[in-house]
Amino acid sequence: MKVKVVAAAAVYAGLWYFKPPDHSRFQICGFHWLTGRPCPFCGLTRAMFAIAKGHIAQAAHFNALSPLAAVMLLSLFWKGPFRSRLRDRLWTSGLAAFAIYGVYRIVSPLA
Repeated sequence: MKVKVVAAAAVYAGLWYFKPPDHSRFQICGFHWLTGRPCPFCGLTRAMFAIAKGHIAQAAHFNALSPLAAVMLLSLFWKGPFRSRLRDRLWTSGLAAFAIYGVYRIVSPLA
């Protein structure tokens, strides 16, 4: 249990301390690079850095589902049978939400 807490604290500290570049020299997302359309996960890296600093509105601007993604990542550190079932439901519904959001971002002209 202590290792998970230390690992979570280290991830949070890294996200809080560092700042990703505003404009990357190359496109990391292969889907965006090939199609020119954002994928469901585009913006999540910058959003996680913003959430770690407490900038929830900025994170939602980068990716609308970033608060959900943050909770999903935190759920990986939950322990116990009840929490395991809750985590499984969260991940199932969260991945479904990302799939729906992805379709929206692909077909929406404003995305």
